[in-house]
Amino acid sequence: MRHALYDDIAEWYDNYLNGNPVYSEVILPSLLELVGDVQDRTICDLACGQGWFARELAKRGARVTGIDIADRLLELARQYELQEPWGITYQLDDVRSALSLPDGTFDGIVCVLALMDISDFQAVFQTARRILQPGGWLVFAITHPCFELPEARWITDEQGKVTRAVKGYFKEGSWKSERGGVRSRVGAHHRMLSTYLNSLALANFTLERMLEPMASGERADKVPGNREVPSFLFIRARPL
Repeated sequence: MRHALYDDIAEWYDNYLNGNPVYSEVILPSLLELVGDVQDRTICDLACGQGWFARELAKRGARVTGIDIADRLLELARQYELQEPWGITYQLDDVRSALSLPDGTFDGIVCVLALMDISDFQAVFQTARRILQPGGWLVFAITHPCFELPEARWITDEQGKVTRAVKGYFKEGSWKSERGGVRSRVGAHHRMLSTYLNSLALANFTLERMLEPMASGERADKVPGNREVPSFLFIRARPL
């Protein structure tokens, strides 16, 4: 199995998740809105990392399996499970194939802020399609492809108004941020919105709902531009 970049930053990433208000104020509420009632549902968290969202699902009554390619992140997830057991199963596996998971197993699939890390993201959609039960659903979150890309910048004018300047949207490919955060450490793959949606359709999913949340609270104070432009996109889809 290939080396996972997140293994090199596992402890830093865990601290980053726990200390960044965007996860509790923007990402978590949006995910919970899209997944809906998960009581007694069997859910797979693809690229679960250190298990932060897997735990949120389990707290709400879901039976959760998390898989990830980063062994060190899974170690952290299992440590959380030992400290506060929720019955979550964590497995080392590649989400592009998920060979450890049988077909038609899950009521729901989640994939949170991971597709940008994966070159063959189409394979992740195929994995989700394979392991879903009939009538199941897929919810995934990505950095917003229209606004979070290599040459995008926040600009503040003389009156203090913040806007987002975007350049190079049509140029897809890997990149690395120079402004700190996760993307400065592991990079990302920029893709157009149409690339994501067309790939979803190719995997025989139909779009049900999208969210582009406006930030508030501490996140909006920290990044005022998120009151005007979203940094994240959330999608719920069902297999045809």
